[in-house]
Amino acid sequence: MLPLKNGYHCPEPSPKYRNMAKNYDESSIRVLRKLEPIQLRPGMYTRTTDPTHIIIEAIDNAVDEAMAGYASEIEVTMHRDGSASVRDNGRGIPVGIHPEENVPTVQVVFTVIHSGGKFAKDSADSSYKFTGGLHGVGVSVTNALSSRLDVRVKREGKEHAIGFADGEVVEPLNVVSTCRAKDTGTFIHAWPNPKYFDSPNISRSELEYLLRAKAMLLPGVKVTFNFETANGYDTKEWTFERGMTQYFEQMTAEEELVAPLFAGEKYLKGHEAFSDGEGLAWAIAWSAESGGGESYVNLIPTLAGGTHESGLRDVVFNSVRTFAEHHGLMQRNVKLTADDVWSRLRFVLSIKMVDPAFAGQTKEKLSSREAVRLVQSAMKDALDLWLNEHVPHATKIAELAIKLAAARSKNTKAVERKKSSGVAVMPGKLTDCEMTGADAELFLVEGDSAGGSAKGGRDKETQAILPLRGKGLNSWEVDRSQILANQEIQNIAVSLGIDPHGLEAEIDLSGLRYGRVILLSDADDDGLHIQALLLTLFFRHFPALVKNGHVYIAHPPLFRIDVPAQGKGKPPRKLYALDKDELASVETRLRQEGVREGSWDVSRFKGLGEMDADQLWETTLCPDTRRLVQVRIGDGIEQAIEAFETLMSKSKAQRRKELLTEFDAVLEEE
Repeated sequence: MLPLKNGYHCPEPSPKYRNMAKNYDESSIRVLRKLEPIQLRPGMYTRTTDPTHIIIEAIDNAVDEAMAGYASEIEVTMHRDGSASVRDNGRGIPVGIHPEENVPTVQVVFTVIHSGGKFAKDSADSSYKFTGGLHGVGVSVTNALSSRLDVRVKREGKEHAIGFADGEVVEPLNVVSTCRAKDTGTFIHAWPNPKYFDSPNISRSELEYLLRAKAMLLPGVKVTFNFETANGYDTKEWTFERGMTQYFEQMTAEEELVAPLFAGEKYLKGHEAFSDGEGLAWAIAWSAESGGGESYVNLIPTLAGGTHESGLRDVVFNSVRTFAEHHGLMQRNVKLTADDVWSRLRFVLSIKMVDPAFAGQTKEKLSSREAVRLVQSAMKDALDLWLNEHVPHATKIAELAIKLAAARSKNTKAVERKKSSGVAVMPGKLTDCEMTGADAELFLVEGDSAGGSAKGGRDKETQAILPLRGKGLNSWEVDRSQILANQEIQNIAVSLGIDPHGLEAEIDLSGLRYGRVILLSDADDDGLHIQALLLTLFFRHFPALVKNGHVYIAHPPLFRIDVPAQGKGKPPRKLYALDKDELASVETRLRQEGVREGSWDVSRFKGLGEMDADQLWETTLCPDTRRLVQVRIGDGIEQAIEAFETLMSKSKAQRRKELLTEFDAVLEEE
């Protein structure tokens, strides 16, 4: 025992921990130098799913030059070898000796964390007043996570070059040629190191989307994107002379708008709470079908929104509510909420802040609290004035919000009445099972025909069947208060015994009537579409089911193989194959068994409705022979939200088209 003061004792450490203590000395303390922190923990500084974000850091340098008024052209190229390059005609990164580091300044920018021209924002001669924030890693991350990085700078009549490998200088700065004094700019060529990323591929679609947005936010600046192919370069070029207004018009070209576009901008000067130049530009309109939009902070896209979007939400809600009340448009017993006004708003919002704070290093969500007040200070009066100058249009906007509020109130009351009755009235189409609870299963089946076969082949004790009529509702952009207005979704909710809820909600699942909810659709494109719509419904409006592992996808077979008898002891057999690959494997196995080539018969199911009850039980319903895939929410929740937004949002039609084009190109190459 080791003696302590006041007579107390404590046991001696075990031999295991004594050895640990002996090993803990001065050599145990490691100091990370230069770019080692980034290379040791890259996930703390950038997104590591793929290298796209480290290329975006280089693009942002060029964008900052354009935003400061020194660059009129930005060119980005994706090369066939997996590298990417960024060129601008700005002033060029300084190349003189840094007064503190005693090495060329361009070397400092790429090798020292928290270095650059964006930290001297309070000084009168600051090069960059508005940038993407002060997390402060920038192109040093690009260099740290690249196996090779080359930089060329045109400045003061000379072209300078410097080369890096794994973050270290391998080719010191030197002058490689001369140029005209007015010919200035920076060229960065980076080869991302695949060992730091889950996938080595830079996302073409993400870069295209980003560069098009940058061009919109920099009116008059020409942005070029080159994608190298075996036959040359596929080039796209964007210039928005009218900036955000032109971009918004293209974004909503195929949508029915309730009222015309309201666009404007305001940057504050002499404001007691904000720095000179802080403010925002906006373009908004209300859609007859759905809402959604894009937001930016200092030209950085905030895909996850943030406090600036919250400020916009507050402004439009308060302005529309005030207008409706002032003009006597409100209905009795109908109370407007922010969702009623916001759910159909289409918007593009771009704010400028001196020191924005973000929720993560990739800057996808703004967390600065003052952004709410900034949006309110710059936009509130302008929107109030516009609504009162355009009374017919403002009336349509208010009436749309009131209509949504009334529908929400009606649906809420309907649900409350069902709850208060104490007796759950099941949908007429539901063929229920004898038991409920963890062992019970609800099959959501595509079509009445397949539903009939499923009813005949099911285990009546544990398996319930709810047929669905065709392709359902895309519920991604439907407000939670409106979701039960759809009869199919209401049938699902009532059958399950739980109400729609959000991802962040704490939901009581004690009333859940089934332990498994199984999606059963045809093994074709339409069936996959129905699966996507149902998965969207559960992820968006019943996420607790997915989170807790209650949702499954059934995989019915596409082929049936009838094998004739093979002599005594080998009766005829019925085999099933999920797809063409499995069919090929089954046929290979039959050949290995000595079954005569061509003696078996292969038939393809056109749909679940072609299966009789016994076949459906044997292949898809029987727990011993069926194939189920469990749907879960893993760690990549943000990526899942982004994927659903891309695939299901009406505002992302152009991006979906681009993804399909890329997918078709991959298939052609294969």
